Amino acid sequence: MFERAYLDWNATTPLRPEAKAAMAAAWELSGNPSSVHSEGRKARRLVEDARAVVAKAVGARAQDVVFSSGGTEANALALTPGLRRGAGAPVTRLLVSAVEHASVLAGGRFAPDAIGTIGVTRAGIVDLDQLRNLVSAGPPALVSVMLANNETGAIQPVADVAEIVRRAGGLLHVDAVQAFGKIPFDLASTQADLLSLSAHKIGGPKGVGALVLAEGVEGLEALLRGGGQELGRRAGTENVAGISGFGAAARVAMAALKADAVRLRGLRERLEHGLRQTPGVVIFSDDVKRLPNTVLFTAMGMRAETAVIAFDLAGVAVSSGSACSSGKVQPSYVLEAMGYRHEFMQGAVRLSLGWSTSETDVDLALKAWRKLADTLVKG
Repeated sequence: MFERAYLDWNATTPLRPEAKAAMAAAWELSGNPSSVHSEGRKARRLVEDARAVVAKAVGARAQDVVFSSGGTEANALALTPGLRRGAGAPVTRLLVSAVEHASVLAGGRFAPDAIGTIGVTRAGIVDLDQLRNLVSAGPPALVSVMLANNETGAIQPVADVAEIVRRAGGLLHVDAVQAFGKIPFDLASTQADLLSLSAHKIGGPKGVGALVLAEGVEGLEALLRGGGQELGRRAGTENVAGISGFGAAARVAMAALKADAVRLRGLRERLEHGLRQTPGVVIFSDDVKRLPNTVLFTAMGMRAETAVIAFDLAGVAVSSGSACSSGKVQPSYVLEAMGYRHEFMQGAVRLSLGWSTSETDVDLALKAWRKLADTLVKG
């Protein structure tokens, strides 16, 4: 059988057996979780059990977890004008870092003229001085900065961001989709007012996510209106099976987090050492804290679409960055924001690892890379 290695875990992860089992059990239930009869209460119990697990994972209250259809919807829901903390002034503008996920860059429900962009350093870290200037140059703002970048893996100093934002009377939204299950964090350590999560990045099903609110955050306006589900913050019958799978995946991911991080960091170092045997290889954001599983690299003369196909033909699944562009291989706007030239932007390839990645998988990827690198040199 043809040997293959899956190294695109940042795009999506395989479904954990525990999540699959939880979903199978949920599919056996016939009740609507909003119904008051016995069948409905059984379905409701699965939803609330999962809500409690997700809440515990990020140090939140269960009632402050809003289930959604995924990270994109969670981000869109978070970006709401009028959010406030207690009796504080509501936010009227939005500031986003230049390397955010496309769903954040879209701006949610803020008018285009109420949205500003925060630049980043060459390493992809948000420019804190520019942030200070921007938050102090107008009314209270909602600031959205991701915890870890989906392409480079760079980890943002969100606690420092939060301090700057709070002093200016604003609120902080943290897209934690890529960080969840890979590095330890919670509402207290990030000082976030809102956190976005996604199930399929931690071994749960696709199509399920959550927005988590810090205690005291008010003014969230529902994107989907209709019934009173999710305490009136997200209408529509809950995806009981998906939510149950999310909870099961979160429980396993959090239990294995520390051990997985150590093992993955070792595999990443093995991978990067092998890549650097080729002269001219550039590994992005390698001088700052990164996710333990993520490598974004390029080499002179390499084109991402050619490299992704070459890896695939050699039995290795990789990507050119974000998997949210309808399968298209496009120059990285993240690298553009970091100040890299076009030849770097169009040649970047991402390898991301997960709980079942082995040394054999890494070695297969390096074998594929050496073959590809030879063609670049000859070309």
